[in-house]
Amino acid sequence: MKPYLEHLTADDGASWATLNRRLDEGIPFQWHHHPEFELTLTLNSQGQRFIGDHIGRYGDGDLVLIGPYLPHTWHSLDRADSTQPHIALVMWFLPDWAERLTANTELAGVAAMLARAATGLQFSPATAAQVRPLVETLFTQPAVERFIGLVRLLTILAEDRGAAPLSATAPELAPAAADRGRIDRVLTHIHGHFAEPISIAQLADIAALSPSGLHRTFRRHTRQSVSQYLIRLRIGRACALLSSGAMPVSQIAGEVGYDSLANFNRQFKALKGSTPTQYRAAFL
Repeated sequence: MKPYLEHLTADDGASWATLNRRLDEGIPFQWHHHPEFELTLTLNSQGQRFIGDHIGRYGDGDLVLIGPYLPHTWHSLDRADSTQPHIALVMWFLPDWAERLTANTELAGVAAMLARAATGLQFSPATAAQVRPLVETLFTQPAVERFIGLVRLLTILAEDRGAAPLSATAPELAPAAADRGRIDRVLTHIHGHFAEPISIAQLADIAALSPSGLHRTFRRHTRQSVSQYLIRLRIGRACALLSSGAMPVSQIAGEVGYDSLANFNRQFKALKGSTPTQYRAAFL
């Protein structure tokens, strides 16, 4: 699994970044976060998206805005046209960039939308279809026209009254520099070893904090305890495995870190409202 904190760089001659991602083998489960806002239009792909504590389905034309440091990933299951790749058109911009832009009174609506994106926003199908040509054109333009296109795109999205929040919780947007390094080390370890036994003492040592200090710092940043976060990560990975293959439930439980199948089933149902078998059946 890739490092938890993703580092992005702006395009040449631009103040923000883009990625035209095309994958023949599908979009992998790669849980990560970054300090930028992320706007993603997914094309010719369907599967599941994981944003904060949200797990939901997506399809062709899905358009989502994610706030800074909100952990997320997509996991594809199929594509409409098997001869074409899964496509993700991704746009990233920093909070400082957005703050300078929305200091203009005319963009007050955009500022309000970006504030709502702290927990992730899924735009309505009608709005996503409306802006799809604009997004696709934006990726072919030089820097100045691309900037103007992004501002136009954001103003249209800000008017979408059907945009729906995704995650129930939001991360801390601007953690102190010292906490930032500590929490990133802890999260990187959790995401690289979530299927293994992980102790609070071990994580506290990684963070160079006392166990109580780790608890306070982790909860302040993620709005949940270490154990709650670990359960959501394990169950999220289990959802991806359940929906994308025929691996036995007992094997999946072990793959995501559960020695007890009964405990896995209990925690899965508590979080998802169904058993693993029932969850899988919805994708058959």
